[in-house]
Amino acid sequence: MKEIKTIEFKEDALYLIDQRKLPVSYEIFECRTYKDVYYAIKEMVVRGAPAIGATAAYGVVLAAKEFIDGEKKEFLSNMKKALSFLNESRPTAVNLMWAIERMNNLIERNRDLSVEDIYMKLKEEADRILKEDIETNKRIGEIGNQIVGQKATILTHCNTGALATAGFGTALGVIREAFYSGKDIFVYADETRPRLQGGRLTAWELVQEGIPAKLIADSVAATLIRDKKVDLILVGADRIALNGDTANKIGTFMLSVLAKEYNVPFYIVAPTSTIDFSIETGDEIVIEERDSKEVTHIENIRIAPEGIDVYNPAFDVTPNENITGIITEKGIIKPPFRDNIIKLK
Repeated sequence: MKEIKTIEFKEDALYLIDQRKLPVSYEIFECRTYKDVYYAIKEMVVRGAPAIGATAAYGVVLAAKEFIDGEKKEFLSNMKKALSFLNESRPTAVNLMWAIERMNNLIERNRDLSVEDIYMKLKEEADRILKEDIETNKRIGEIGNQIVGQKATILTHCNTGALATAGFGTALGVIREAFYSGKDIFVYADETRPRLQGGRLTAWELVQEGIPAKLIADSVAATLIRDKKVDLILVGADRIALNGDTANKIGTFMLSVLAKEYNVPFYIVAPTSTIDFSIETGDEIVIEERDSKEVTHIENIRIAPEGIDVYNPAFDVTPNENITGIITEKGIIKPPFRDNIIKLK
């Protein structure tokens, strides 16, 4: 196993693999302030719901470090503003809000401590979030491996590996575990337009691990599924509603429809921190729309004519009826999803 340190905090700075630069170059993006963290999340230096959550937690630590010399009242006021600012960096990934709320709750529980002690507790909590995510992902991999057959051909979408998490991965973590356990698997990785996370990131991780795989254009998936060349589809999630509706990278819904039509098992793979217990259905999920340049340009080279309008949603919502199961660190959630999800609260 090759260790990929997506997120590392040392010497009062947060270091992130700059995922905008892979696979052409391996570069580290340094965050010295919480505003640097906001930029890193918003501009997709770091992406993937679990990775965003852990990164945001360290953004809170950097904010506390910045305001540590102020009076208690001023410190708490500044922290409230910083947390609100970080919370706005991306609207869809619930792990961002989950991590910010967890850090805010810690501040509220320790308001009577000194500013220095609050800072230390925040740093310990961020470290805990990072460690928990890696442990959670490995457990998800072990549980998910139970549904991967020997010689299975797996289709995946976007990037759900170590780069999308604090380490190891969710859907790609299941694939990793299956490969490590000796199963003779094969992976088809969607390129995942428009930002090509599959082509740039998943393909890079698969090559690093030596997992047999082929990269495909997104539009190839339908033919492979129809021709019975895919045994299993594993994808990640950015937010899961109580009824099991799931927001994930744009193109996931399309795969789920094909999977249902051709009877291919379709699994969501995500930690329980990705479940938003405050919303009933996917209709309540805010879908981020990103810059049109992501569609009209590749590596700053224009591929579409000037003047064309663009619709560029970052995510879509897969309805629960298209989902076979949701693989989490607490087991595989099966229908009826709402009944079984509510038990995890």
